[in-house]
Amino acid sequence: MSVKLPVLPQTGYLLKRPLVQGIVFAMAILCYVAAVACAIAAFLYQDAHPGDPVRASLMAAAVFLVACGVVLHIIGTARLKVVLSGSGTIDRD
Repeated sequence: MSVKLPVLPQTGYLLKRPLVQGIVFAMAILCYVAAVACAIAAFLYQDAHPGDPVRASLMAAAVFLVACGVVLHIIGTARLKVVLSGSGTIDRD
């Protein structure tokens, strides 16, 4: 049994993706930037009292934003035209 994968152009795909994928990719970058900002704010924050939950909230927000950024990055760079068109061929012996 042999599987033939489609040959895909590797160069310039990020420039030729649909508008919605471009917007999603930009949102992923925005999530990464916001995560870095939350991490810096958590590092620089001075606790007002020992039970202050602000630092923990900032660190949790940074983790959440990184996870959102990863998911949006994958969606924004996927080759949806190849997947939806069914141009991939599978040979079964």
